[in-house]
Formats: sequence, C-alpha cells, structure tokens
Amino acid sequence: MPKTVSYLRVSTAQQGRSGLGIEAQREAITRFCDTHGYEIEAEHVEIETGKGSDALDRRPALAAALARAKRLKCAVVVSKLDRLSRDVHFISGLMAQRVPFIVTELGADVDPFMLHVYAALAEKERRYISDRTKAALGALKAKGVKLGNLATLADAGRRGRAVTVAAADSHAANVLPVVRQMQAAGVVTLAAIAAGLNERRIPTAKGGAWYPSTVRNLLGRNA
Repeated sequence: MPKTVSYLRVSTAQQGRSGLGIEAQREAITRFCDTHGYEIEAEHVEIETGKGSDALDRRPALAAALARAKRLKCAVVVSKLDRLSRDVHFISGLMAQRVPFIVTELGADVDPFMLHVYAALAEKERRYISDRTKAALGALKAKGVKLGNLATLADAGRRGRAVTVAAADSHAANVLPVVRQMQAAGVVTLAAIAAGLNERRIPTAKGGAWYPSTVRNLLGRNA
C-alpha cells in the first residue's frame, strides 16, 4: 500500500480553534485514501493564510509535509487545490520541489501540468468575479443608489441571487443531456465527466472550466 502525507489548512485562528473546515478536509482525504488504497503516514495541519509570495516561509507545516514526503518518496495529499494556495505562482514554486501532489477533488491521475492549469483558471475566475462586482457596484452608484443603505443592498443581493439561480438552472438543463450521454457510454467518475466536458469546450455557467466539484454541483442541482 503506497504511503502519503496529508496536509490540511485553514486561514484564520478562529477556524483553527473551532475545527471549522479541518474535519471536512480530513474526512475528504481519508475517504479518498481509503478508496484508492493509500496509507496516510502523517498529517500536517496549518492555520495560516495562503497569500503572499513568501507564503511557504510562513507555513512551517507545509514545509514539514514536503520534507517528510521527500524522505518517504511519496505524495502530499490535500482536499482542494486552494488548501495549498490560490496563487498560481506559488503553486508553480511547489511543483519545483519535486514532490508529487494529489488533490482529492481532482482525482488521483492529475499530472503537475494540469495543477498549473487549474490554478491559473481559478485565479482568472476570481479576477473576473472581482471585476464584475466592482462594475456592478459602480453601476449602482451611477444610478444614485446609496451603497451604504443595507436594505437596498440586501434587496439587490436577493435579486442578483435569483437571477444567478435561474441562469444556472437554464445552463444545467442544456448540459445535463450531454452528461447523461457520457454516463451511458461508461464515463462515470466526476473527474472523467469534467474532462469530457472540457474536451467538448462546454463551459460552466460562469464560463470557466469544469472540475469534479462543479460536476458534482451540476448533478446535485438536477437531483
């Protein structure tokens, strides 16, 4: 049974004290390792932000996980890519450590190049979300809406969520038939379905790439 080293991270001391997020990550990693036949040799837990070019210097638990994995000649497993970092340059630096990483939500067979791609797509999507939020707030301000008016903002938020849900439902109705065809052909894992949708150049409702987690959300919406 191949060994692995698990790494879990939350961003705030409050989350660390409450266990918020840690147990969910531990459960996902344990379930993945049990399914794929990995033995967790050690667990490293960090309470630290993932931001900054010097993030590795401020994350001794990640450094320890890397060192242990090098000694054992095994991979470091995390539940989600953002538990390593949300910064594509930081991810690139980790790849240079010559330690393989396994991201449970992406599957066991994702190579290092694809980790770069996923990180870059996630970073780009966050930038788009930030730009759209700024543009929406600017439009409201131009119409004379007082952004400090909580009642108005709450109403705008409700309307925005309703529009988002309706758009997601419509998009799901178009994509699900394709997914059902893939499943009927034997493509059943979340990672394989995500790869198939990306190969067909079918975007998500937000216009991005598909991941196992977004496929899961799509199937859950249908359920």
